[in-house]
Amino acid sequence: MTTAWADGPEFITQCPIRPGGSYTYRFTISGQEGTLWWHAHSSWVRATVYGAIIIHPQQGYSYPFPKPHRESLMILGEWWDANPIDVIREATRTGAAPNVSDAYTINGQPGDLYKCSSKALNQQLFFTIANHKLTVVGADASYVKPFTTNVLMLGPGQTTDVLMKADQPKARYYIAARAYASAQGAPFDNTTTTAILEYKNATSNPIMPPLPAYNDTTTATTFTTSFKSLRKPLVPTKIDHNLFITMGLGINQCPPKTRARNCQAPNGTRFTASMNNVSFVLPSNISILEAYRQGIPGVFTTDFPAKPPVTFDYTGNVSQSLWQPICGTKVYKLKYGSRVQIVHS
Repeated sequence: MTTAWADGPEFITQCPIRPGGSYTYRFTISGQEGTLWWHAHSSWVRATVYGAIIIHPQQGYSYPFPKPHRESLMILGEWWDANPIDVIREATRTGAAPNVSDAYTINGQPGDLYKCSSKALNQQLFFTIANHKLTVVGADASYVKPFTTNVLMLGPGQTTDVLMKADQPKARYYIAARAYASAQGAPFDNTTTTAILEYKNATSNPIMPPLPAYNDTTTATTFTTSFKSLRKPLVPTKIDHNLFITMGLGINQCPPKTRARNCQAPNGTRFTASMNNVSFVLPSNISILEAYRQGIPGVFTTDFPAKPPVTFDYTGNVSQSLWQPICGTKVYKLKYGSRVQIVHS
């Protein structure tokens, strides 16, 4: 959307909506068609408050592909047998990683492979439908050059528009999703969520599709590199700002006399996420954008680094000098209309 005043996590562009309060979000759709994602952006409330925005072509215009006979919305999510806010608060209190989810869901339901019978928040997921090909035609409200695949790989907040032809024998077919997790030794939810695609009058047991291995980076890479624009993109040849941002997970020493149960990262430390070795600290009373517009001092500084403080190979062999990030509410200021190149690592 082109209305950044009402976007982003709490205390960046605005303060959170208080319990019992209300807020009217007015936004502008500009050159976007397809599916987008809306969700709460206050801590892990987004695990339970989310949905889809479907943007149809303007009246008098058509899709750049044959109009489907039917449209169905499927939302993948994660589910905890606990209050998600308590989960993240416990991680913040202890300095350890959050507990993994207890189930994945399709449209809020975990499916019949779980022992429980009870949304995606953190985990990338493989998605497939047994015996059916999927033709990808759009992503994040932008059309793409169509390509056909057996498996989708979706990250948190991503949307993908696909066409599926119901051309298989009359039967019941599992729709299934499970994690893509390539980090060695990192815990993750290794369960599988399912729904059922049922042809009219079918009575057979559902057919289960093969799913990629949890660490199948080849399949994930093949999917993500298949995306191509429908038309030649306009790439600026002059760049005003070059930002090279490395994202990492460091550790901070616990303050003296801190209880051991509150320092559960390695060697009695606390995990700390960072970008360019800066661990972001949220303001507590006013958002950054409001403080900027109103000229309120002391809320943030404008010295976020445009590149990492230390040069290394950026593949995991991190210099020991970067193990303990600095903490701060730092921003990088840009003029409106600036052309910015951002490289993530």
